[in-house]
Amino acid sequence: MQRQPSARRPSGPRPQAADPSDRLLTVPNVLSALRLAGVPLFLWLLLGPHDDLLAVLVLALSGLTDWLDGKLARWLNQSSRLGALLDPAVDRLYTLSTLLAFGVREVLPWWVVAVLLGRDMVLLLALPVLRHYGYGPLPVHYVGKAATLCLLYAFPVLLLAHDVHGGVGAVAQAFAVAFTGWGGSLYLWSGILYLLQVRLTVRAARAAAA
Repeated sequence: MQRQPSARRPSGPRPQAADPSDRLLTVPNVLSALRLAGVPLFLWLLLGPHDDLLAVLVLALSGLTDWLDGKLARWLNQSSRLGALLDPAVDRLYTLSTLLAFGVREVLPWWVVAVLLGRDMVLLLALPVLRHYGYGPLPVHYVGKAATLCLLYAFPVLLLAHDVHGGVGAVAQAFAVAFTGWGGSLYLWSGILYLLQVRLTVRAARAAAA
């Protein structure tokens, strides 16, 4: 009885399994994309019809989905590189667009807007330096996350203080000043910490090259 020839395995490199961190279509990424689509709507509501109630609703939904996509990424094991970049980028877009709109509508003084926007411009200039040494954007520091959270709480209260007068407006003004002061101070401090991280990263890269 003749024995059937055994099937040989094809020679050559085996196909590698896809890296889960390279996934694009995940539930957290879809939520981040929806948050990104809400940025122009939010800006239009503030500067077009001045519909502050709907603008605050969009901002609240953005905050809810921001919390939810982080939870889902851990629960569903769907963390990805795109999500790690997209999530803080959307937060920053909401912050920058709100600051610009508040400056135009005189909700915030322009010098406050300029200081906070200047911080982001300085950090943006650090990216080419990191890329020169083979690094991408550094991870977001927890101080930066706390600063963004304080500012996102401050924005709707600032609108309330701007639109409502009397006792309610005075109470809202006090909370708005507190949240804006805390958030702004942490925002600047997180920028300083980020620049220190950039300096240490560049120094380590130069030492390794030497």
